[in-house]
Amino acid sequence: VGMGITLPFETGLNPYVTPELAFEFHYFFTRKFSMAYHMQALVVAPGGFGTFDELFELMTLKQTGKMQSGLPVVLFGKQFWQEVVNWQALADSGTINQRDVDELLFTDDVDE
Repeated sequence: VGMGITLPFETGLNPYVTPELAFEFHYFFTRKFSMAYHMQALVVAPGGFGTFDELFELMTLKQTGKMQSGLPVVLFGKQFWQEVVNWQALADSGTINQRDVDELLFTDDVDE
């Protein structure tokens, strides 16, 4: 499933997305709602502000019980995610629960 957003500087959806499973949205909130409503897992590749916005909002919904708490969160690109966010420092400072960090799966392996 591919869920894109209409932006003037984006070229469109990934060419590997099956056309029948390609959805284009005009607003970020509708895209995020559609993703959250239908997802069985959240798999996130390295990205910028939009990626972080979606990741952290969905993790907040999971943490606060507004969506399924058992939702797997997979961060693809292990080095990227462990360098750009100091997850352990967030837990150590008490701003997030250690359980939230422990439930993240950092990987470079699509089979994991």
